[in-house]
Amino acid sequence: MYQHPAFRMSRDDAVSLLTARSFGLLVVPTAAAPFGVHVPFLVDDGPAGTLRVTLHVARANPVHELIGGGADALLVCQGPDSYISPDWYGTDNQVPTWLYASVHLKGRARVLPAEDNRAHVDRLSGWFEERLRPKTPWTSAKMDQKKLAAMLKAIVAIALDVTGIEAQNKLIQHKGETEHAGAVAGLRGLGTADALAIATMLEAVAQRKFG
Repeated sequence: MYQHPAFRMSRDDAVSLLTARSFGLLVVPTAAAPFGVHVPFLVDDGPAGTLRVTLHVARANPVHELIGGGADALLVCQGPDSYISPDWYGTDNQVPTWLYASVHLKGRARVLPAEDNRAHVDRLSGWFEERLRPKTPWTSAKMDQKKLAAMLKAIVAIALDVTGIEAQNKLIQHKGETEHAGAVAGLRGLGTADALAIATMLEAVAQRKFG
């Protein structure tokens, strides 16, 4: 990832985005071309202050065969994004741009033992089910156990041991208070989920920068 110094995201903020989103694109190189798969994931502390990401794919998905005993991989986690019109800034000689938040994780991917599948599924589903409270969380215990066993055989769990983090918040941090206020107003006028999320992030930047 190209990282502009003004837009560089801290490690803590990167982990916060990974935790909040918990969905990304895993890319594994091959001789022909990179191979990507979109997956929900969990991020945990690994050994010696590193991060470890766990996820799973359908057994029919060839990505686990490409990983085999281990392979270098990239996980891309994208946050909210939105177009910014130069007309919103309220100052002259501006150009259009796109604001976004994104985290790239580099590391070594490996296939986990099949006996880890149920614990992985329980943790992953539990993470998302908690977001649906006050609904009583779904658990794998609700399933017919023979059916569950068949479903677990149909997936392959994968761990990514992270060796590098690159993260960026492109939020016009280099512009002034007038431009920030105009961009926030324009985004809130759009009213889309991503535009509103970016507007909130811009407001936080402006609060830190301008008080």
